[in-house]
Amino acid sequence: MEKVDELDRKILSIITQNARIPFKNVAEQCGVSRAAIHQRVQKMFDNGVILGSAYQVNAEMLGYTRCVIVGIQLTSGTKYASVVENLKEIKEVVAEYYTLGAYAMLIKMFAKNDKDLLRLLARIQQIDGVSNTETLSCLEQSIDRSLPIDIEEEGN
Repeated sequence: MEKVDELDRKILSIITQNARIPFKNVAEQCGVSRAAIHQRVQKMFDNGVILGSAYQVNAEMLGYTRCVIVGIQLTSGTKYASVVENLKEIKEVVAEYYTLGAYAMLIKMFAKNDKDLLRLLARIQQIDGVSNTETLSCLEQSIDRSLPIDIEEEGN
């Protein structure tokens, strides 16, 4: 992968704050052409610097009143890949992390209500390789952001 230079960092800083900003405005802020911004952004996609773009949807507006983090213990570390494939089939699972510590995996999941949550947990617990789960209910999410982009100030 090629090094991310200061112009790339400035572009990333701008577009991670507002993904809908027109490239024309990014170009004006960076002092380069719109074509240069387009090329730089495409190159960052191609090189895996930018991993995607998506709209965030308010789950509650779609009827999902429960957000939970589920810690999953596995019967064996060799079961990880197959458990992930099974979890991908559950649309309410929106994130998965392979972790060190008390749990082999942590997942973030939404449920419409307590009955729906019980159904989803039963489905997870029936996956071959899952030995135990622990569910933590999310009351509020106060921070949800992209990694900050450090930009060196001129003269530093």
